[in-house]
Amino acid sequence: MNRIPVVTLDGPGGVGKGTLGRLLARDLGWHLLDSGAIYRALALAAERAGIQRDDEAGLVRLALDLPLNFRGDAEQTRVLLDNELVDEAIRTPQISALTSQIAVIPAVRTALLQRQRDFARAPGLVADGRDMGTVVFPKATLKVFLTASAEERGKRRLNQLMEQGISANLASVVAEIAERDARDQQRSVAPLRPAADARILDTSAQTVVETYRVLQAWVKTALQES
Repeated sequence: MNRIPVVTLDGPGGVGKGTLGRLLARDLGWHLLDSGAIYRALALAAERAGIQRDDEAGLVRLALDLPLNFRGDAEQTRVLLDNELVDEAIRTPQISALTSQIAVIPAVRTALLQRQRDFARAPGLVADGRDMGTVVFPKATLKVFLTASAEERGKRRLNQLMEQGISANLASVVAEIAERDARDQQRSVAPLRPAADARILDTSAQTVVETYRVLQAWVKTALQES
């Protein structure tokens, strides 16, 4: 049986992983894994259950039995926690901050590992996250690490917050991004970094269309060579 093709898109927040991942999965007709949504849903579930961020055992138990499902296709995937749509609830600044703090716990990452790997199904998978190419799918067909300047990422995040009706300013958003980057890069397990065989794609000065064209060309070549 042939190995299921997997394309991983890693990088910090605000580099365009989600948008590019949805476009690529849609055009290829593949499945899509938004790994960040899994960690965000865990953070929301923990907050609602009153499980503290330093309660490692409690968080692991919750992660192993998280009542999480996804509905829809790659173009519009909806996140359900205990059969409740939580797409907006998992993307508030409060849950974003809690997610970053929970995600550094090694036992939590281990508890969610197999759940993520189970997304790899025929005809293929586009996996979006921070350790997809280094830990979750180390034998992926193509690994891409996306980057962008902190200021550009801050502007993108600020626009997202404004669209949600959440007030914020650019300086505070950039500071939050830098803080999360530091946590992700310094954690002991699955730190944020490119895989040794990843291709680096800087999206700072490119439109989504321009970036996507580059990504499509890389994917085409990787699939032909696999």
